[in-house]
Amino acid sequence: MRRAASGDATQIAICLQSLGYGADADLVDAKLAAFRDDTDAVLVACKGALVVGVVSIHVTPLFHAPGHLARITALSIRDGHQRQGVGTALMAAAEQWSWTSGAARVDLTSGNHRPEAHRFYESLGYGTDSRRFVKHRPAEG
Repeated sequence: MRRAASGDATQIAICLQSLGYGADADLVDAKLAAFRDDTDAVLVACKGALVVGVVSIHVTPLFHAPGHLARITALSIRDGHQRQGVGTALMAAAEQWSWTSGAARVDLTSGNHRPEAHRFYESLGYGTDSRRFVKHRPAEG
């Protein structure tokens, strides 16, 4: 387990694509360059030189309560490496980074179409406590 580096962009993109995200190496590299060390972390799990999983976390101050909120913005395991403890290890590392960064809680979003992911998060002690509302930016034109 380690922090992601620019040289990991291609392999991280492969991990993200395994969940259907359209990320490519250029996008991943740009995101890695834009993230700040004090509020963002991208951690990778490796088997030798192969990146087999990635988790990204963002910490922001809570306005209405003490402490910070850590949000896991992505967790993806490379095809062929699921159900081998990679996700559990990445989540533990993300939580540790979050607590060290002053987070009072960690949250994440999981699509309604991913019931296996929901069971995974529940097995780690996560539960649902609110409803998320989303509005996408309208197309310009």
